[in-house]
Amino acid sequence: MAGKQDKEAAKQAKRDKRAAGKARRGQIFEAFKMQRKEDKALIPWMLGSVIVVAGVVFGVGFFFNAQWILLPLGIVLGVLLAVIIFGRRVQKTVYSKADGQPGAAGWALDNMRGNWRVTQTVAATTQLDAVHRVLGAPGVILVGEGAPHRVKNLVAQEKKRIARLVGDTPIYEVIIGNDEGQTPLRRLQPQLVKLPRNLKPPQVAALEAKLAALGNRGAAMPKGPIPQGAKMRNVQRTIRRR
Repeated sequence: MAGKQDKEAAKQAKRDKRAAGKARRGQIFEAFKMQRKEDKALIPWMLGSVIVVAGVVFGVGFFFNAQWILLPLGIVLGVLLAVIIFGRRVQKTVYSKADGQPGAAGWALDNMRGNWRVTQTVAATTQLDAVHRVLGAPGVILVGEGAPHRVKNLVAQEKKRIARLVGDTPIYEVIIGNDEGQTPLRRLQPQLVKLPRNLKPPQVAALEAKLAALGNRGAAMPKGPIPQGAKMRNVQRTIRRR
């Protein structure tokens, strides 16, 4: 009886794995179709990368009289490079669409990889300005998005609010924007990764527990970038009701 159950469980696991793989391939194909419509250079770049890499490997193999043996390797490496190019161009398109939209910084932070503890909208205004708090190896990072003259004050107030609790832990400030002294949305994740490592994982966990009691201050922002076609008055009215 137990053997039959184990076999059924193994079969179900295989079916789930196949279904997940099929769904993932479908998502990639849909992303490819959408990107191809907006990015006319996508296919030339991808095909060019396969041809160039395969050609280089073939040429190297020619000197060793092993060009036909190395050609499949060149094609595989070219396809790998094409996939990387596809991913980078999709990412660039996504960030260019989100750039300047309220909530875009919070969305970018939620998609970060690694041991980052993100708390969205720890402070906000009804004008859709927001400050997000990120905890990680660098310490505390306050990320502000919105109108610069309002966001700077909002970040300064939040920094003052938490400084009493974190002691000597470094607090970094990042303002999202494309002007001097600001960080473009597409550069947000790389900038956070480049910050110095000041804390170890147990210290980050202890810091998170200490700051959890603070709660959020101000209006509650919707999650994710707000579409450009959305009516700001309706969004602001919804925020005030929360």
